[in-house]
Parts: sequence; structure tokens; C-alpha cells
Amino acid sequence: MKMPIRVMLVEDNEEYRDVIKFALNREEDLELFSQFGTAEMAISSIGKIRSKLFPQVILLDMRLPGMSGLEAIPHFQECLPEVKIIILTQSDAEADVVRAIALGASGYLLKSATVQQVNEAIRTVMQGGASLDPKVAAYIVKSLRERPVPTSSKKLLSDRETQVLELLADGLQKREIAEQLHISYPTVDAHVRHIYEKLDVRNAPSAVRTAYRMGIFDSDEWI
Repeated sequence: MKMPIRVMLVEDNEEYRDVIKFALNREEDLELFSQFGTAEMAISSIGKIRSKLFPQVILLDMRLPGMSGLEAIPHFQECLPEVKIIILTQSDAEADVVRAIALGASGYLLKSATVQQVNEAIRTVMQGGASLDPKVAAYIVKSLRERPVPTSSKKLLSDRETQVLELLADGLQKREIAEQLHISYPTVDAHVRHIYEKLDVRNAPSAVRTAYRMGIFDSDEWI
């Protein structure tokens, strides 16, 4: 018999955790592997797992006490590179949607979703697909239609350079970026120089504004 999909739930609302637990336990192909009220506890638990079985999907709330769901995504990906992350939140803010998807979330559902929609989202991402709430999907389509198309004269950034620029936009210094990405300071410094050269700017704020206009990222928080 095929093993059920192992799901970790990170949600601080105990009543909502019970709803999700009940929904998952009714499905033969889904299993609530673990549940936590904070991202810190969930991340810590991964290092303590003694078996060879790890969660395959993480249902992650956005607004958590302590570390937010968005802040936790890179930590989960570092611990479990193959894990699929579905944001399950009350927030339909455009900036949150864009940021979550940019960080690598495979799905984004609002808590108004039915338990059946949550279950189907888990199955979808495990099959390599993406699952978006209808309101979120409509926004993404609109955003893609309105996003400026880069011209051939504009050199786009590499994935790592985009990652560095996003952290610069968040206000991090080069040494902090090096620590967060687990790379050396000289490497970060080189990435920043290349970003400035490719975007033809002299500082981080100009780089962020230019990247926004080029469509490299388009969240309000980075304007």
C-alpha cells in the first residue's frame, strides 16, 4: 500500500489546527506528520527526527508569533530541500503573495478555503503542480499582464543576484546577507558590484527601483 503524504502543520491557532487535523485524518492518502504553533519549534523539530521519514508538505501560516511564515521559508528549504510549502493564511495582500511565491512556496491558500481544497492542494503540489487560491490566482495573472517586459538591452540578474538584491531591499547589510545566505562577504560584495553594473546604478535604492521597473520583482514593499 502506498504511504500517505506526510504533512507538517505550522499554525498558532489551536482551533484551526484541529480543523486541519480532522480533515487530514479522514483521507487515506494524507497524514498529519506533526504540528507546531511557531516556526521556530517546527524548524527545531526537523533536526530531532530520528527516522528516515520527514514531512513532505508544510502547511505554513503567514502570521506567527516570533518568526513569520515568510521568514521561515528559507529555513525549511535549507533543512528539507525537497519539501513543498503551502502558505495557508488570512492575508491576501499582494506583497505577501508575491514574496511567498518568490521565496519558493508551491501554493498559497486563504483560510477561507474548504478542507477539500486544502487536501487537493497538498496532492497537487506533491505531483509537481502549484495551488493558488482563486483570488490569488487572479492577482497573479493580472500582475503578469501588467509587468513590464524587459528589453534586450536590459541584462537580467541571476537567481543569486536577485536573491541578494531582495535582501538589500529588506535593509540587510552585506555581512548580514553573507550570514543569511551562508556565503562569504567577498562573494556578496562581488554580487552587489555585478548587480550595479547590470542595472547601471550606483547604490542599492536605485537598484531596487530599477529592478522593479524592469519586472525583476514588483512588490510594493520594494518600491
